[in-house]
Amino acid sequence: MSTQVRVRQARVEDAAEMARVNVRSWRETYRGLMADHVLDDPALPAARERFWTAMLSDERYRANRVALAERDGDVIGIAMAGPAQNSESQWGTQLYVLYVVAAEHGTGTGAVLLDAVIGPHDSAALWVADPNPRAQAFYRKHGFVADGTVNMEDGVRVIRMVRIPSGRASDSSSPS
Repeated sequence: MSTQVRVRQARVEDAAEMARVNVRSWRETYRGLMADHVLDDPALPAARERFWTAMLSDERYRANRVALAERDGDVIGIAMAGPAQNSESQWGTQLYVLYVVAAEHGTGTGAVLLDAVIGPHDSAALWVADPNPRAQAFYRKHGFVADGTVNMEDGVRVIRMVRIPSGRASDSSSPS
């Protein structure tokens, strides 16, 4: 039987493994949504490693919370949240990254990573690929709802989901 999932704060020396999980998750999840030439680009792992190195070492990103999940010494999931991009939003935090390798879907790893970077009652927003029914159901289970905002990122349709705990919204309407 495999060991428990261990979640911890990510460190700069984790960047290569985080990039590996990032690329693997994109390939497992976004094949058919994201262009094959992007997913299969041999430079993608190195680009994601540079991204994670910057996120974990550059002072500009110090306010971000970055966590990883390990099982049996292998990194199986990654998450990153930080200040909302729009300072006028009703949510204080934005979830920028939450990826778990497909073999670990349904194990609770995503939930512990989410809680590691965003408090369970914090107001927050995120963008999720559409269609991606599994991820959207996961976020709904954790209190997020689609607010009707749609965007295109790298050729992928994404929807915004928000979580605004009771009493935090600026008016009595709920996001729908």
